[in-house]
Amino acid sequence: MSTFTSLSSEQLRRAADLKEKISALEQELEAILSGTNGVAVIRRGPGRPKGRKMSAAGIARIKAAQKLRWAKVRAGKPAAEVAPKKKKFSMSAAAKAKISAAAKARWAKVKAAK
Repeated sequence: MSTFTSLSSEQLRRAADLKEKISALEQELEAILSGTNGVAVIRRGPGRPKGRKMSAAGIARIKAAQKLRWAKVRAGKPAAEVAPKKKKFSMSAAAKAKISAAAKARWAKVKAAK
């Protein structure tokens, strides 16, 4: 550590630049030796390649296989077992007004009690 304190800021800057160049050259050498034709491989953490991506054809194959599996599951059941879509429940305007009036009455009672 005593060697760093005796260096000037210009010498420290030059040392940092040399360190970066050495690091870049080491990465290039590793890429050449690993057989990636000079293309540097960026890695996350120890030995993990960054973000593997699946091709569109691979995704299409997986989707088709999944659809086929679900078709087989549904084919084994009678039509009655396959649940139809439920009708969405809707409340009439009169029912909404009745609930609103009841809520207002409850709150009026609470406020009057204070």
